[in-house]
Amino acid sequence: MAGNVFAEGVSAGRLDSEELLRNFGDLHPPLDDHEALVAADRCYFCHDAPCMEACPTSIDIPLFIRQIATGTPDAAAKTIFNQNILGGMCARVCPTEQLCEEVCVREVAEHKPVEIGRLQRYATDGLMAKGQHPFTRGEPTGKRIAVVGAGPAGLSCAHRLAMKGHDVVLYDARPKAGGLNEYGIAAYKTVEGFAQAEVDWLLKIGGITVENEKALGRDITLDGLKSDYDAVFLGLGLGGVNALGLDGEDREGMAPATDFIAELRQAPDLGALPVGRDVVVIGGGMTAIDAAVQSKLLGALNVTLVYRRGRDRMNASVFEQDLAASKGVRIITNASPVAVHGNGAVREVEFEYTDNDLKPTGQRFRVPADQVFKAIGQTLTGEGLPEIQDRKIKVSETGRTSLDGVWAGGDCASGGDDLTVTAVAEGRDAAEDIHAALMG
Repeated sequence: MAGNVFAEGVSAGRLDSEELLRNFGDLHPPLDDHEALVAADRCYFCHDAPCMEACPTSIDIPLFIRQIATGTPDAAAKTIFNQNILGGMCARVCPTEQLCEEVCVREVAEHKPVEIGRLQRYATDGLMAKGQHPFTRGEPTGKRIAVVGAGPAGLSCAHRLAMKGHDVVLYDARPKAGGLNEYGIAAYKTVEGFAQAEVDWLLKIGGITVENEKALGRDITLDGLKSDYDAVFLGLGLGGVNALGLDGEDREGMAPATDFIAELRQAPDLGALPVGRDVVVIGGGMTAIDAAVQSKLLGALNVTLVYRRGRDRMNASVFEQDLAASKGVRIITNASPVAVHGNGAVREVEFEYTDNDLKPTGQRFRVPADQVFKAIGQTLTGEGLPEIQDRKIKVSETGRTSLDGVWAGGDCASGGDDLTVTAVAEGRDAAEDIHAALMG
């Protein structure tokens, strides 16, 4: 990203501080007490709750909403945290419109589901604001486990292991813990430093030591961890970025969308962050949407998101697509990049329309660009890892890998759907299996 500062048309300070503050305010403001009671009163408390089945962490949604409705929100928070210790973040970033709320009986009958996500945030934020931790550490077992990667999967695994009485050392390559929650999510979805506040709150369980700026392969090795610890959990995430495979891909102004989002999340002053006049984002997932929307919120004049398939095939939810459109992002579908034009720095990206089978149609067009973000997926990086399947670590249902004593979960593991809530579930379930294996 640093090179983009010098690309023509890319500059900082396009908007004043007040407008930036408004643009990057909370996407979904929290419910107050009255609003929460009204929202909870809409729940039918279904016996065979489809919302619970749709939740990757299997939170007892009818129970926690009933607890809110009966004036015991702290009990509701514990119900949530019992299944999802990162319930506060998931309440903010989960695509609830595709999960629990999509199957809500109210949604089916009225097209207006119970606001499960906002109710979850109401309960979890309330308990966390009191500084309370709902769980206590178990009796020490004398077992030590290494967890590599302090993202949602690693944090979830480490917390559950600590609850069982194990000692955990949590390694992460970045300066801060949190992984995707800290570095990879749009700033307007998690405001006021919530990601770090959640990590600090989670660590109150005790028994977890965090070692930052320790990367697997550079500072620690899997063989070394296996010999030093009773078990190892890998929650590495996906560190590599897929390439477009085009000439000119290294021109000034081209960057991975993940780098842009991470830099924005860590920027002390959004007004100092450079953004182009004409921004192009290539991709159709949540990362692409986050990069496109935030470019617009920073003051880019024209933001175009281009995806190779139709809108119905985009990984980003319809809500996210509509959000982007409402912010002024132009979405072009069924088009693939074929060339990057410019003299040193990018000036245009050339695309070709494709049919539903991704076959080129021969129709081409160019989009002006002084800043281009690539969001076409990430890849697993690292050497000496367990067996790989479909470019991810092959795991069993409980996260066991091909190496004895090594488990994995989250985006780096096979079988997941690259959601924060799924990573939390996989870390939690792997911890339960590690505990069972170590304790016989």
